Amino acid sequence: MEITKLPEEILGRKMELASTEDLKAGKYGSLVLDMKKAMLEHDGVGLAANQIGRDVAVFVIHTKTAEAFKAPEVYFNPEITEYSKDTDELEEGCLSIPGWFVPIPRAKKIMFKALDEEGNKIKFKAKGFLARVLQHETDHLNGLTIKNRTK
Repeated sequence: MEITKLPEEILGRKMELASTEDLKAGKYGSLVLDMKKAMLEHDGVGLAANQIGRDVAVFVIHTKTAEAFKAPEVYFNPEITEYSKDTDELEEGCLSIPGWFVPIPRAKKIMFKALDEEGNKIKFKAKGFLARVLQHETDHLNGLTIKNRTK
């Protein structure tokens, strides 16, 4: 599956929210499977729907990352409700900007909420690498890439 790359317009705009009714009806099952497959094919840590050209506020993270942090793999309508003042700056890359790696400052800890694949609410604190991944993927769904985050 092809990854959408800059300067494609869909990467620069906020994605449409998924309705709880559509989630409960299983409307996005094939999209989630396509996203997981594309992420694995391209050795990604996470993947947002707009990175495969779909206008839906959902992202997936790699199974190994999810298991390491005891976190879900799929997040619909994600929102970061709190950022720690404590930040760090680490190098990030992006499947939509091949070969480009830059240091990006991010909050070390966040409060995060979303919906799961069945439309159930998820809310938790994330820190470290997981917090960084969640911030990166949530940025995608808000029309931002690491190019927007560079100094």
